[in-house]
Amino acid sequence: MGSPSEPSHQHSMPFADALDAGIQAIGRVFAWSYVLLVAVIILQVVLRYGFNQGLVMLEELQWHLYALGVMFGVSYAQTTNSHIRVDLFHMRMSRRRQAWVEVLGILFLLLPFVYVVLSNSFGFVYDAWRINESSAAPTGLPWRWLIKSVIPLSFALLGLAACARLLRELHFLFHRPAH
Repeated sequence: MGSPSEPSHQHSMPFADALDAGIQAIGRVFAWSYVLLVAVIILQVVLRYGFNQGLVMLEELQWHLYALGVMFGVSYAQTTNSHIRVDLFHMRMSRRRQAWVEVLGILFLLLPFVYVVLSNSFGFVYDAWRINESSAAPTGLPWRWLIKSVIPLSFALLGLAACARLLRELHFLFHRPAH
């Protein structure tokens, strides 16, 4: 039986396992951004409503922390098979048909999407870094390029997670007897 993040039909594939383990470790680190997010929200609420002193920096930090959790959480969800899909149809399919749907979805939807975002994000991040972009608000956060860098990094991880999943599904389709 596989780990909780690995469906029972899957067997060990060292390369895919290593990719998944690395992505999951990164995902667990960035999951802590939600703990920080809750603390920042509580602090901002106390400052705003308790002392009538909200801070723009804390407002911006909230969306930065949320972005970290969501953007890195997507690749984690891909490796743990906890992403959203239309299970109403998926659960009625045979395991082989499910695998084909996964393969086709990864090849024709997910990987092209990852490619488009990656290929367009590098210039976006470079421009932000080149001009040392910061918040338009005088008391906002500096280094806007830092949060923009999350886009290519997280999509690169998503691409790796998709490749690991693709390898597993292809292995299932071509190395297992048909039922």
